[in-house]
Amino acid sequence: MSIQSRLPLYIQLSELLIREISAGRLLDGEKLPPERDMAKQHNTTVRTLRKALDELTTKGLLERRQGSGNYICANANAESVYSFFRIELIGGGGLPKAIVISADTLPKPDDLPKFGTSDFAHRIRRLRFLNGIPSVLEEIWLDGAYTNDISADDLSDSLYLYYKNDLKLWITRAEDEVSLNLVPDWSHQDFGIPAGQISGFVERMSWSQDNQIAEYSRNWFDHTKARYVARIK
Repeated sequence: MSIQSRLPLYIQLSELLIREISAGRLLDGEKLPPERDMAKQHNTTVRTLRKALDELTTKGLLERRQGSGNYICANANAESVYSFFRIELIGGGGLPKAIVISADTLPKPDDLPKFGTSDFAHRIRRLRFLNGIPSVLEEIWLDGAYTNDISADDLSDSLYLYYKNDLKLWITRAEDEVSLNLVPDWSHQDFGIPAGQISGFVERMSWSQDNQIAEYSRNWFDHTKARYVARIK
């Protein structure tokens, strides 16, 4: 399956490297391979790679030493498109991409916890990939007060980036509960665990810049391929 991202290629590459640093796969002080070798490794041009490295430098994650090379500067507080995304491949890291299964506007079902101010919400169901591996089923409910409708064609790989850029909604904090649950019957055929079987499960409540609960989500992850990680520093 070909998974197209709406993020520019250099941003995808910088985000991949940020997640590799966060997961400890790239260590503080580690020297990166030569740029031409890295560009070949990631199937991109040297120009695109350098734009990605410029992003890391701006975020304080890379020191570029003239005549010596590029060195990692680990920074737990570095800004990332996926700062709130806590699921990684079992080996660590993994660039998130997603395909939309459905996007609907519905009255809030009775089984949802109370959130937001509207009596309807936008339900977004997606299959999330990490480095091309199908890893997470997502069901996101966004309170209807933030927009009247949502089109699947408008959704970014990072919903929080879409919220910020298109809806002027900033997610400032989130609370997760991690447990086990049955994979839902609307599961995508490429998700590794069949519907009705047990998988890892994360419920999330997300707060806006106005300290309102703007979003509730349910996330089933394939525990044979991925893990939930929260790093405390």
